[in-house]
Amino acid sequence: MTDKTILVVGTYDTKDDELAYIADVITAQGGGVLTMDVSVLGDPSKPTDFSKQDVANEGGHTIEDAIASEDENVAMQIMAKGASLLAARLQAEGRFDGVVILGGSMGTDLALDVCAALPIGVPKYIVSTVSFSPLIPADRLAADVQMILWAGGLYGLNSVCKASLSQAAGAVLGAARAVEPPNRDRPLIGMTSFGKTVLRYMVSLKPALEARGFEVAVFHATGMGGRAFESLAAQGRFAAVLDFAPQEVGNHLMGSAISAGADRMTNAGAQGIPQMIAPGCYDLIDFVGWQEAPEKLRGQDVHAHNRLLSSVLLTADQRREMARELCRKAANAQGPNVMFLPLKGCNEWDREGAPLHDAEGLAAFVDELRAQCPANLTLIELEAHINDDAFAAAVLAQFDDWCAKGIVATDA
Repeated sequence: MTDKTILVVGTYDTKDDELAYIADVITAQGGGVLTMDVSVLGDPSKPTDFSKQDVANEGGHTIEDAIASEDENVAMQIMAKGASLLAARLQAEGRFDGVVILGGSMGTDLALDVCAALPIGVPKYIVSTVSFSPLIPADRLAADVQMILWAGGLYGLNSVCKASLSQAAGAVLGAARAVEPPNRDRPLIGMTSFGKTVLRYMVSLKPALEARGFEVAVFHATGMGGRAFESLAAQGRFAAVLDFAPQEVGNHLMGSAISAGADRMTNAGAQGIPQMIAPGCYDLIDFVGWQEAPEKLRGQDVHAHNRLLSSVLLTADQRREMARELCRKAANAQGPNVMFLPLKGCNEWDREGAPLHDAEGLAAFVDELRAQCPANLTLIELEAHINDDAFAAAVLAQFDDWCAKGIVATDA
């Protein structure tokens, strides 16, 4: 008997030996294996559990459709659709406990779709020649995907690539054995923030919401954290969201590589999830610290947070642009929609007397928010700083009101 089963996915016409090696390592460790072939032109040396025909058919196509396209990109997208749907169905049926997918750039493109189709808590490992590459945008990454660089593995087995492949095989099997899937016995609140040196509301809000019977997940809004937040929001996993650090909206707007994608601050609203918004760190644009600032921000004041991350301080006009973008995003929400506007500042560094305080810039942002606030967004102005107790108190008062009115579900 095997304890956990791993789905092994790849193009078996060109990577048969490598995929078989991964499967052998898993079975040698006591795991079970299901195999899925996503190749188009060639055939594996021996049949897989799910053939390329099975994969294409699952997506409403045939393998002949993929071949007839005479375009490798079109063909692989046909296979990606089928593989994603097939993997999601098999997982829902309890047929496997984790997935490992092998590929170069083509296989990685498919792998990202497959992993995005699986729920959080299902171990997802991509072994890729382009792992950690800027080729991979944040909005393609599943919330809990893991990547391992396929070193020395472009063609054929060798001792270098076996080191990567064996680690991936052991990692996915170990993860499947060790994982504690998300517990759904309490309704989940999604909150965005940064570390306590700049935003501190979660310190009081998290225990207060937990005392009310909710689970609270706080997402670090530095690109990937916001991506995970949006991924779960799109799945309808949250009973409510407290999106108090939407700085990634500005990052994307201003051309920073630290982006959570174009759909940041949209998925909760599209799902009708009750959302509270606050403009935490709206005045800063983060960029990769070892690169130049985005072109449109060069020459402006820079705050070096560490060697990985720096922040540009926005001008008054740019803050107005940010206000318009936040309002544009909020205008599309289909559910209850509230913005808290702390009139004394939105991060610890912009308090009066602090190094990044800019009264004129804050006033420009506030004026533009008032002017552009959409009809579906309730704007609650607070004579407080975002890190003051008064901010957290106002949030809890609104939350309790929503719970009393049944707007926020209090049962999981």
